[in-house]
Amino acid sequence: MRDHADLQAMNARSLAQQQAVRRATFSPGEVKTLRPFSIWEISQFMFDVPADTLRKKLSDDPSLPQGETEDDGRQRWFSLDEINELRRRMRFRGRVLQPERPKGRAMRVAVSNFKGGVGKTVVAQHLANAAALDGYRVLCIDFDPQATLTHSMGLTEVKEWNTVWGIMCRDLCREADRITDSYDDPDDCPYPSASELPEDVQSIGAQRFQDFIQPTCWPTIDIIPSCANAAFVEFASAQYRALHKAWSFFGCVARYLEELPDDQYDIIIFDCPPAIGYQSLNAAFAADILYIPSGPGYWEYDSTTSYLGQLGDAMEDISDGFGSVAQDAGLTLPKRFADIRLLMTRFENANPLHQAMLDAFQNVFGADVCANPIEMTRAVEQSGRFQMSVYEQDYRQMTRETWKRARQSFDRAYGEFKDTVLTAWRAQSPRERGEQ
Repeated sequence: MRDHADLQAMNARSLAQQQAVRRATFSPGEVKTLRPFSIWEISQFMFDVPADTLRKKLSDDPSLPQGETEDDGRQRWFSLDEINELRRRMRFRGRVLQPERPKGRAMRVAVSNFKGGVGKTVVAQHLANAAALDGYRVLCIDFDPQATLTHSMGLTEVKEWNTVWGIMCRDLCREADRITDSYDDPDDCPYPSASELPEDVQSIGAQRFQDFIQPTCWPTIDIIPSCANAAFVEFASAQYRALHKAWSFFGCVARYLEELPDDQYDIIIFDCPPAIGYQSLNAAFAADILYIPSGPGYWEYDSTTSYLGQLGDAMEDISDGFGSVAQDAGLTLPKRFADIRLLMTRFENANPLHQAMLDAFQNVFGADVCANPIEMTRAVEQSGRFQMSVYEQDYRQMTRETWKRARQSFDRAYGEFKDTVLTAWRAQSPRERGEQ
């Protein structure tokens, strides 16, 4: 017979192996670094100008970043910081290189589906990387206890109190005190104050909002990480909800994000767990846009259908059952999204079954389905194996056409994503844009 001790022992063995895998994946020092980018990449995929034109601009102005040459002495390579300086300082026939950034707070996108293996983390990672290469400042929030996005961003040691669980503990303390203070006589409050909550919750509740944000190997991408120990958040959240029945548990992350300065980030991307629970509901209520990846098979279609129904039912139940609690907490119900998009992943153009499933999605969901699916290529397979996105992979490690095909697939998907985000961004209310 086997019990929880066996599971814990298996976990310990796996964690030891996990460190070895990370050492092999990242570097001997277990620190993931972002590679430099060539003039060919910058001119073709970022600035959309001829490479010779870019070279001439650099030659004419030696004060601009000049990059570094490698062994052949011909090709120049630039860090992302250098690329962003070029964006700020260069013009091509009057065209600015900075991306459009409407006024107001960052736009929030939840990548969610409760079917495992449909590419949620791959999509979240690639959208974040593409946005960073486009000149945006990105915050990722890893809601998934598997912590794959966290690991792919180069973080290997994360404490559970620095995850979304910590944000929820902090929110419970703040909300408990707010509710207690709303009574003329605090002794009349039927709910506990923060000082009456468990000590571990109180200690985490004392953290500042910036304490949860960690830098990554990308200079313009930060992350609120996850870790395997954060898997208990669903159980803990249920316990906290039982302790304080007036706590609007589904609004923790939304309230937290409202504390961030409007200009700290441009885009915030949530990587959600393969479940509908406290964390995924927090992601949904904090998101402006819901992105739903799905593979090209019947089981994925079936699961996506169930996900839509169950998430819709859960959000309806919250709207019906927590209306007064939400109103007191300053939350608006029912929750409304600026857009909902379905994205086909692991797609093979030459596979007639995949095309048939894409047609089925489009017949049912119409324009809500992204026109550009994510193609399955060798470079995409390697992104999962080596915890590196297509954008992080060096095209010299494979045939350039293989890498280019994968990059263009993600670029097309990112182009649609960017259009969706900008449309929602421009449509924000004057208050959300920071206008009077």
